[in-house]
Amino acid sequence: QVQLVESGGGLVQAGGSLRLSCAASGRTFSTLVMGWFRQGPGKEREFVGGISRSGSITLYADSVKGRFTISRDNAKNVVFLQMNSLKLEDTAVYLCAADPDRMRPSNRKWDYDYWGQGTQVTVSS
Repeated sequence: QVQLVESGGGLVQAGGSLRLSCAASGRTFSTLVMGWFRQGPGKEREFVGGISRSGSITLYADSVKGRFTISRDNAKNVVFLQMNSLKLEDTAVYLCAADPDRMRPSNRKWDYDYWGQGTQVTVSS
């Protein structure tokens, strides 16, 4: 079993920045592809970005490309999501997910076996 705990969410003005963290335990972190998803009010859960086991490959949704950056620290078992130039439409619960099977990040939520509880990000005008 893998446990994931997100942190770093909060209220931020449009144009601002936030950095989310996701701490993992229960399995060797470097064997996991990690992903970030988000779910806004009344919306489906959508892919934000993912990172390969080594961190050498990243994948982003078009809506966040150029604004969000995913990174990981395998020594500390943590994955980060740096969010810049935040927009109102970025308001959502952000969830961390882990995929123990693939080598490269997937944008399909059903490829991820483990999920955190999420952290709320609210962008205000």
